[in-house]
Amino acid sequence: MGSTLASFMFVWAIIRQYCPYEVTRFVEKYTHNIMGYFYPYIRISFHEFLGDRLKRSDAYAAVEAYLSANTSKSAKRLKAEMGKDSTNLVLTMDEYERVTDEYKGVKVWWVCSKVMSQTRSMSYYQEQEKRFYKLSFHKRYRDIITGSYLKHVMREGKEIRLRNRQRKLYTNSPGYKWPSYKQTMWSHIVFEHPATFETMAIEPEKKREIIEDLVTFSKSKEFYARIGKAWKRGYLLHGPPGTGKSTMIAAMANLLAYDVYDLELTAVKDNTELRKLLIETTSKSIIVIEDIDCSLDLTGQRKKKGDKFSDDESDKLNSEVGLRKEMKEEGSSGSKVTLSGLLNFIDGIWSACGGERLIVFTTNYVEKLDPALIRRGRMDKHVELSYCTFEGFKVLANNYLKVETHSMFDTIKRLISEVKITPADVAENLMPKSHMDDADKCLSNLIEALEATKDEELLSLKQNSPINQDEKLKHGSHIKENGCVKEILA
Repeated sequence: MGSTLASFMFVWAIIRQYCPYEVTRFVEKYTHNIMGYFYPYIRISFHEFLGDRLKRSDAYAAVEAYLSANTSKSAKRLKAEMGKDSTNLVLTMDEYERVTDEYKGVKVWWVCSKVMSQTRSMSYYQEQEKRFYKLSFHKRYRDIITGSYLKHVMREGKEIRLRNRQRKLYTNSPGYKWPSYKQTMWSHIVFEHPATFETMAIEPEKKREIIEDLVTFSKSKEFYARIGKAWKRGYLLHGPPGTGKSTMIAAMANLLAYDVYDLELTAVKDNTELRKLLIETTSKSIIVIEDIDCSLDLTGQRKKKGDKFSDDESDKLNSEVGLRKEMKEEGSSGSKVTLSGLLNFIDGIWSACGGERLIVFTTNYVEKLDPALIRRGRMDKHVELSYCTFEGFKVLANNYLKVETHSMFDTIKRLISEVKITPADVAENLMPKSHMDDADKCLSNLIEALEATKDEELLSLKQNSPINQDEKLKHGSHIKENGCVKEILA
């Protein structure tokens, strides 16, 4: 028997090597057809990515979650990953592992497998992996498996995924990593930011308004479908540095239990890659572009034809053009994302892929943004985060010092209404610097900082007043040195 099988394999290898491709395909085709009459088992494959790898299959994810909960006791090789809140381990099947499942007396077999793509072109990229689960069962149970068992697997898998779901913080990977199936367009870590709306130093009315808007959005799936709009909403957070824009994003994510996608536009090659990144985001997520006025040269307000530039604008424009030329001379690896591509990303046809998404832009200078980028319908709600108020101070005092009333509050209330100070600066002065610092010490530090800020603002206002400027010009002095006349002005 051994010599016969060896001879057969040798002859078959010779046939496959020297026989024309069309003949071997013809033989294989009819061999499979003939074997189908005698082989009693049916196989169903669940691939991780279908088509041109635009989006991970929800069916694959549901099968993966179902098998992790129902077959971890029978599998011999498992993969371990931390589950929700990092309190327990989630076990899943390792590659090429085979497990058995039973449903209504019917036995089925699951296999976790992968194949390497066969690419003939020479490339320095790694081989592309295509993972899939394969389900095998006897053909007499076709109706049970296709009718109720697969529905049972999908339903249980989705519930298990929701139960074990860990919120994540994503950032986009550079484009050169995308061709490998082992790499995704997004890299992630566990999202563990502790910020909440209760700890934010903003006015109670504004806080209540934002919370109600977010909760209403998360429950409006049917409403958005009825009015014919994609289930998404845009937020523009603007204000001076240190006013809590990034903290606001974390509080929004914690309130709604959403994932966060931090999109770095400078790492995106062009509009096509920007679209692919959007497709790979999941529902129940917040897509964030921070400091969008500094990300790329696409948000400046467009000058109308015939408008004249001032001298300062011309100098600034010339310097920017020179800088762009230098960047082009150094290399062409910069981002080619355009304003049009970003607008289509926000509310184009592709933005309807998926649902329940928030798109958040942050900026320190809202006046620098193109009106087309922040109009209603794209950035639906504009939230201004300004300097700290007394109501915001009381929230910070309760957070840092656990005090709700104090004898110094009246002085702080008077000073904080007279100066411009950010919540970040107030928080820094309220933070104890040693175990000896108590509430009195920290509040005294804040009062000193407020008084110093007030003095600086008064001095700056006095120096920049028109009367003071005229005095400086009148008292401009001329000094003769080495035959040259120098005019000294302030």
